Amino acid sequence: MQGIDQIRELFHLLAALLVWPVLLGLVGLSIYALVSLGVFARQWWSRRSSGEAGRLREDREELTRIAISQQEDLDLRLEEALQRAERRRWKSLGCLRLAVRLGPSLGLMGTLIPMADALQGLADGDLPSLATNMVTAFAATVIGLMVSVIAFLITAARESWVRDDNQALAFHAERLLRQHQLASATEPLQSQQI
Repeated sequence: MQGIDQIRELFHLLAALLVWPVLLGLVGLSIYALVSLGVFARQWWSRRSSGEAGRLREDREELTRIAISQQEDLDLRLEEALQRAERRRWKSLGCLRLAVRLGPSLGLMGTLIPMADALQGLADGDLPSLATNMVTAFAATVIGLMVSVIAFLITAARESWVRDDNQALAFHAERLLRQHQLASATEPLQSQQI
């Protein structure tokens, strides 16, 4: 039985060592969620007022520059630029997607670790310790869920923007490719007339 008691003590020690990293992680995630919310609000306002995001405008200009250069394999060069822009857009959502999962995980850890100390306080008859640890436990749950909800809502909206922007860029590239093909088709006719 003594071996099991030692393992229990080891688990309790490991959990006690994790309490600070978990709580600091929740604070960091909370700051990240609030900053992300501010960035999202600015992007939403920009899209709403101008009808187009600045990065989309830059990507359209890049596609146009590629088409104007009129080098060979225009379709491949346009496709490469489209894929590069799409990868960049999806990659920008990676941290938010991680926050959606990390928030509840850290919140749960931040709940369970103080609960062990709260139960110990209850067993010892130390009601102030019980109350303090219970408050910490429930606050960690709420903060973890808040981070997850904020990150999820921002991610959902931005995924919609990414799909819309990628579709707009694909149409723009197709339009440029057709213009290039029409221009290429009319050049031989003009040279034959001369």
